[in-house]
Amino acid sequence: MLKLPNKLSQLFGKGDKSKKDVLTTHESHDQGNHDDQETKVKPRHPVASPNPYRRVSAKGLSLAVKPTVIGEAPIIDNENPTFYVIRDYSRSNSLLVGMMTDELDLPSALAEIHSRGLDESSAMVFLHGRNKERESVSPRLERLVKSCLDNPDLDVNLVPVTILWGRAPDKEESMFRLLMADEWSSPSIPKQLFNIGVMGRDTFVRFSEVKSLQKLITDAKAGVGDDLSRTINLRLKGFLDKQRTSIVGPDLSDRRNVAGEILSSPVVQAAIEKEAAESGKSINAVKKEASGYLSEIVSDYSHSVLRFFDHFLTWLWTRLYDGVEVRNFERVRQLAPDHQIVYAPCHRSHMDYLLLSYVIYKRGLRIPHIAAGENLNIPVLGELLRNGGAFFMRRSFKGNALYSTVFKEYVHSLMQRAAPMEYFIEGGRSRSGRLLPPKLGMLAMTVGSHLREPAKPVVFIPTYISYERIMEGATYVGELKGKPKESENWLGLLKTARKIERIFGTVHLSFGEPLHLNDFMEKFSVSAKDNSEENTKNTHAMVQNLGVKVLQNINKSAVVNPVSLIALALLSTPKSALDEDQCIEQIALYQRIARTLPYDEDTHITDLPPSEILAYGEKLKLIERTPHVLGDMIRVADKQAPLLSYFRNNILHVFIMASFLAALVQRNGRIYREKLDAITTLMYPFLQAELFLNTALKHIEKLTDETLSVLIAEGLIVDLGDGVLGVPETNSPSYQQLLVLASPAQQSLERYFMALALLSEQGSGRLTTEQVVNLCHVLGQRISVLYADDLPDMFDKALFTSFIDTLKRLDYVETDESGVLIFDERIDKIAQNAKFVLNPDMMQLLRHTASLDNAEIETAINEMNNKRIFGKSKR
Repeated sequence: MLKLPNKLSQLFGKGDKSKKDVLTTHESHDQGNHDDQETKVKPRHPVASPNPYRRVSAKGLSLAVKPTVIGEAPIIDNENPTFYVIRDYSRSNSLLVGMMTDELDLPSALAEIHSRGLDESSAMVFLHGRNKERESVSPRLERLVKSCLDNPDLDVNLVPVTILWGRAPDKEESMFRLLMADEWSSPSIPKQLFNIGVMGRDTFVRFSEVKSLQKLITDAKAGVGDDLSRTINLRLKGFLDKQRTSIVGPDLSDRRNVAGEILSSPVVQAAIEKEAAESGKSINAVKKEASGYLSEIVSDYSHSVLRFFDHFLTWLWTRLYDGVEVRNFERVRQLAPDHQIVYAPCHRSHMDYLLLSYVIYKRGLRIPHIAAGENLNIPVLGELLRNGGAFFMRRSFKGNALYSTVFKEYVHSLMQRAAPMEYFIEGGRSRSGRLLPPKLGMLAMTVGSHLREPAKPVVFIPTYISYERIMEGATYVGELKGKPKESENWLGLLKTARKIERIFGTVHLSFGEPLHLNDFMEKFSVSAKDNSEENTKNTHAMVQNLGVKVLQNINKSAVVNPVSLIALALLSTPKSALDEDQCIEQIALYQRIARTLPYDEDTHITDLPPSEILAYGEKLKLIERTPHVLGDMIRVADKQAPLLSYFRNNILHVFIMASFLAALVQRNGRIYREKLDAITTLMYPFLQAELFLNTALKHIEKLTDETLSVLIAEGLIVDLGDGVLGVPETNSPSYQQLLVLASPAQQSLERYFMALALLSEQGSGRLTTEQVVNLCHVLGQRISVLYADDLPDMFDKALFTSFIDTLKRLDYVETDESGVLIFDERIDKIAQNAKFVLNPDMMQLLRHTASLDNAEIETAINEMNNKRIFGKSKR
């Protein structure tokens, strides 16, 4: 349970659930019942009352010390006596643990225990006692071990407790921070008084899961000789040290600590000598150049800056958001002590890295080193981000072998220190709301470092982040429509700051299923320290697969929030409007489909009723209500449709199969199941590549069966018998729901057949990939204008690039030496299926716009090139 004061406790909530780890506001629109009944403790084992003097001392301490408890209180079986294991003895530590056990309704740490043959004056075991003998064994632990050996029916609950008076990393240079920071030595009496007086409100306590002393004895017997107490003492100390490191960590100031080591490493030295030989520069000149690169790259962690961010972001979140909901963080906490953690979040907004680091810090783990683009390394802001753990990387390493070597060696230094890292697997921010294809550079460097010199086991944490409004929304729409990307600068930041008092709804952050690198190494037969050609080839395939799996696991952790449901319903209608009752029924239908046919057990669906979802959309000024005597109309607010398409695309993968099958049946009126299965098998790989769907093609028939069963049960599709599927009566409410459900997949299919029609009409050997993408972008703009929907994701270049890449991967097309696309008649056969998925008007429009002559193609491409050049000149 994470204790947070005042308004922050309302914003970030009270719970830290292991499976449904939700932090909500006091008035959250998706609150539900989040009481954790499991944390309630059974009736206590009979023990003596705490010593009155200790009780009074603990009460006095509570006036000055207000600790934060990291994680959940342990679930304790009170049939056995419970002892709390603490690394270092101090009076302040013992009183603090006693105070917290009473507050959390755990068996008291201050109580005397006289039962089951035990006779102890308190329920605390200090691994380093008063005598300061670092190698000594706790006398109390020795007595407990002896009692368990003498009485095999006796077991003792041991609860390791980590106590931190402040959280500055070890070995900071500042004398004041050295006084403030909780380090690795037992505190003296002056230090204890300083801790209580100064650090009392910056104190953290972590109660770990219960350990059975009998099991520890059994494990110790299997590993060593007769010195069981010493072995158990060392193992408990090792466990507490790992917990402490996962929270505090070592000194992170890389500019101070590792710069010299990196420049003097054999790898960098060899690169310097090679660069000097090739360029004709002196060794010293090249070394100075490498040193400049390193200064440009490395982080310069500062605890004081981190404290500033803590206070500033606490203020910022309470003004921007109604709340922040976090799920499944306990997975990370359990892995952190023994693993190299690599956070791999999706990238929606510049707020992502601030939000993720803040949540990690507030929940008691070390903040990660964050790979940031050099575009953020602007005066003042860049240095603040660097002090907060960011390290900067150029967008491209091409043509600069020395920079590439220095950067990779820095990443290797992070890996060797098992420092947690964070990087965005998509590279840049998504402008459309869909996940972007993985950029594998950082992933390959991480894997390469581990294979070169393994340290801790590496685990990737796919992390889903979604918003209900984003500050960059208008900018994203402009860029999708062809405006050049604006570089980051202080003017842009000031413009953004003007939005702070607006309402941005709730943020959703979900930690997905972890991906262990060792599992992938076993699957792809990859070995560490093996430079053979076969191992290199296997490693390349593994990295590509790992990148896709990260994105799939991000999508599995999606949160279907109220805004995304509103967008999905309203943007699927011709005028982005619905009768209120129809809108409520459509949203309820989406909720039922998502629950009856869950995308994944990590996928969360808002519990808010549809009527309250609409009220929430009105509060955020995303939709408007038009009163009418026959029933109110709900429509997308003016100029909000392009922005809402972003949030619809966040969850499109959850509903795409239902939408795709609905589109096939609705378009044809009646269709044989055999034909439906054939088209599904043909088109699914493209949907899977676009949306990073987690179902493999070999399982698509089973998924189709399950999805059709749900749609038939809902009355949206009719089973006519003899393998024929049909639609309900065209004037029925069910048919109207079917039309809305079919729309999202229809838009994806229109893009696919736009590219297929262009290839088919132009013929093999005429266009390059870039030309096809640019022409499809222009055609998509034209179709969007003709349909008057103004949804810029219809002509997002990234989607056309992904489609062409999938055609290449499936061997439908290939490129010749000059980069021109070559294909055979199979493209024509795929294009012929358009009649089963597109209406006649759209088919005719696609044929017309795809039949460009050479002059029109040249004009369109020249215009695109001119826009690109003009955009670059502006930057």
